[in-house]
Amino acid sequence: MDLFAKFLEDRGPLGKWSRTAHGYYTFPKLEGELGSRMQFQGKEKIVWSVNNYLGLGNHPEIRKVDEEASRDWGLAYPMGSRMMSGETSYHEKLEQDLAEFVDKEEVLLLNFGYQGIMSIVDSLLTRKDIVVYDKDCHACIYDGIRMHIGKRLPFEHNDIESFEKQIKKAKIFQEQTGGGILVITEGVFGMRGDQGILKEIVAFKKEYGFRMLVDDAHGFGTLGATGAGAGEEQGVQDDIDLYFSTFAKSMASIGAFVGGDSEVIEFLRYNLRSQIFAKSLPMPLTIGNIKRLEMLRTRPEFKDKLWENANNLQKGLRDRGFDLGNTSSCVTPVYMHGSVEEAMVLVKDLRDNYDIFCSVVVYPVIPKGMILLRLIPTAAHNQDDIDQTIEAFTAISEKLKSGAYAKQAELIKPE
Repeated sequence: MDLFAKFLEDRGPLGKWSRTAHGYYTFPKLEGELGSRMQFQGKEKIVWSVNNYLGLGNHPEIRKVDEEASRDWGLAYPMGSRMMSGETSYHEKLEQDLAEFVDKEEVLLLNFGYQGIMSIVDSLLTRKDIVVYDKDCHACIYDGIRMHIGKRLPFEHNDIESFEKQIKKAKIFQEQTGGGILVITEGVFGMRGDQGILKEIVAFKKEYGFRMLVDDAHGFGTLGATGAGAGEEQGVQDDIDLYFSTFAKSMASIGAFVGGDSEVIEFLRYNLRSQIFAKSLPMPLTIGNIKRLEMLRTRPEFKDKLWENANNLQKGLRDRGFDLGNTSSCVTPVYMHGSVEEAMVLVKDLRDNYDIFCSVVVYPVIPKGMILLRLIPTAAHNQDDIDQTIEAFTAISEKLKSGAYAKQAELIKPE
């Protein structure tokens, strides 16, 4: 068989919808200035799909620094990987500032979050080692774990009894192989919005002697007294051996970092393939991230406004009877029941007739028969945005329950 022939028969669970969904449900074009309201197909929409938690993405002070850094340095500098020719004092300053903020001895700057954490997992584990991980971890973690040829033990999401069962198995395997144990979970799970059970897992560290890696992409900048993340929020930051986050959420930028003890970060600095074989993070992004971190640290009013909006949105939806699951973060999932086809009709109605743009998640990401509308509140939203959205959700929920969407859904088929 020709390698590409199979794609004609099976384009994948999401790919089978590509010709029906492309440009509207998938790969939509949001245009205009980044903010709580943007243009979609020529009309203004309230946008709940942009991970610009603190509203920094289009802040005048940020725009000014980004512009000046681009003018002064261009996008090419520095050239080459940091190991070879791409090291600068700005990259080192960003690492030092981050280490101080998240209370770790040292931090390693990463070009991208997805490739970064994949490479971290790959670098840390040998065939003798055992990895124990939450089943709901992000795809980037799964891709890193898939490269591991040793034992892989998933535990049920945020289930401490399931974790204990798997960590006991890991200890037995460790005695057989002589390797180590790495536990991976998340500070905030980006789809459900619930925090990882960090405090409960940490309680097992002394007995079982494992190391802990936490991906806190959605917690960094939003949780904790200072915004240092889920570890600070739960009082266990010191017990997290490797703390990872990305700049793509609270800092509305590109890049990521991992923090830990100096000897571990030094090992990663010289062994992380996604970094030592990749071009250094461009100077405008590095300088822009220094400014973003400064504002995150010194302007608590952004986080305060974010949580004011998140609390008002979540309370308003719950008061109307919506199921938000167990979210304990700003991530606001709204669970409904219906088919993939009904979800497509519902979202089109929401966008075209109520001017609300949010992400929709269906099977195979979540179980069949479920529809998840995920809202990401930001500091840039206001009460009018929230009120209009709650009214719109009330209207579409009534239509879904009445079967109005089911009739239209009969006409939608994958191509």
